[in-house]
Amino acid sequence: MRRILILGSTGSIGRNTIRVIESLPERFQVVGLSAYSDTQTLLRQVDSLRPRYICLVDESSARRAKKSLSSSCYVFSGQKGLIDLIHKSKADTVVLAISGSSALLPLLEVIASRKTVILANKEALVIAGAIIMREIKKRQIRILPVDSEQSAIWQCLEGKNRGQIRKIYLTASGGPFKGYNYRQLKNISVQDVLSHPCWRMGRRITVDSATLMNKGLEIIEAMWLFDLELSQIEVIIHPEAIVHSMVEFHDGIILAQLSITDMRIPIQYALTYPQHLKNTLRPLNFFKLKNIHFQRPNVRMFPCLRLAISAAKQGGTMPCVLNAADEIVVGAFLNNRINFTDIPRVIASVMESHKSISDPSLDEILHTDNWARVRTEEIIRGY
Repeated sequence: MRRILILGSTGSIGRNTIRVIESLPERFQVVGLSAYSDTQTLLRQVDSLRPRYICLVDESSARRAKKSLSSSCYVFSGQKGLIDLIHKSKADTVVLAISGSSALLPLLEVIASRKTVILANKEALVIAGAIIMREIKKRQIRILPVDSEQSAIWQCLEGKNRGQIRKIYLTASGGPFKGYNYRQLKNISVQDVLSHPCWRMGRRITVDSATLMNKGLEIIEAMWLFDLELSQIEVIIHPEAIVHSMVEFHDGIILAQLSITDMRIPIQYALTYPQHLKNTLRPLNFFKLKNIHFQRPNVRMFPCLRLAISAAKQGGTMPCVLNAADEIVVGAFLNNRINFTDIPRVIASVMESHKSISDPSLDEILHTDNWARVRTEEIIRGY
C-alpha cells in the first residue's frame, strides 16, 4: 500500500486524485493533505480519508480547522508548515497539485526528500526548469506528469529511444473562442471564458486555455520534462480533445494517446504506474465520435502562445516573467479590472521591461517573480 501526500487537495486535480484513490482503497493510504484556505472542503476530505497530518497555509484557516478536529489529526500552518508536512507525513509518493509558482519551493523540498513526485503543476518547471531537473538527476527520482498532454507524451515515449524523436505534437482544444475576431474577443465576459467546452478545471487554467497561454506554458514544461528543443514541439488545435498529444519519430511513425476527456485517467495512470488498471469511466466510443479535426493555432488572435514561444527562445528568467505576469493579469481579468484582449498586451509590456538573466540562481528566480508581479500591477493600474 502506497502512502500518499496530496499537496493542493481542495483544487480540481486534488479532488479528482481523491476520487481515484477512493476507487482503489486497497492500494493507497492518504497520510497527508494540504490546502491554502479552503477549510470546509479540507475538513470533508479529512472525515473521509482520515489522514494523520494536514496543512492550511493560511494561518487563520488553520486555526479554524484545529477547533473542528480531534487530536488524532495534526494541523500545520504557513509555508513552513507545508515543508514540515512533507517530512512528518512520511509519504513515499507526493501528488503536487498546488497551483501557480507557489509550488516551486514545496516541489524542491519533495525532490530533496527523495519521494516520488506526481506533478500536476506546470508553473514550477516553467520558471525554474533547469534547477528542478538538475535536482531530479542528482537525487535519481522520477517526475510522473499528470497534465493530460504531458501524460500522453510520457506514455508514447515509454521504452523508446528519445534520441529518435523528430517532433512532439501538443494538442489543444482551442477553447470556446475559435474563429472569433478581435471585436468579439474584446467583449467576452468572465462567464464566457469559464465555460470551457471540454474540460472542467480551475479558474486560472480555464482562462489560460482560452488565451492559449496554457499551451505555451506546456511547451516550456515539455522541453524540460522530455529534454526537447523548442523546434521539436508543435501545437495543434484539436477541438474534440480526444487525441491528448502525439510523438513523431524520425522514420515517420507517429504514436498518439487517445481517451475521453477526464482527468482521472492520467491521474490514475500516474498513481498506478506502470499498470493500466480498470476504472468505472466510460470508454471512448469511436462510432459516436465520427470525425476528428486538426488545425493550426491562430497566434494573431491569440498572441499569448506567441509570447510563450518567445519566452522559451530567450530562456533564463524570461519564462518566470511570463508566468508571473500571466498569474496577475488573469486575476485582474477574473475581477473585471481588464478586458480579455488586455491580457496579452499587459504580459508583452512586462516582458519588454525585463532584461533576462541567463542560468539564474533560485534567489534570482524568486526576485524576478516578485519584480514581474509588481511591474504587472503597475501596468494594469494604468489601464
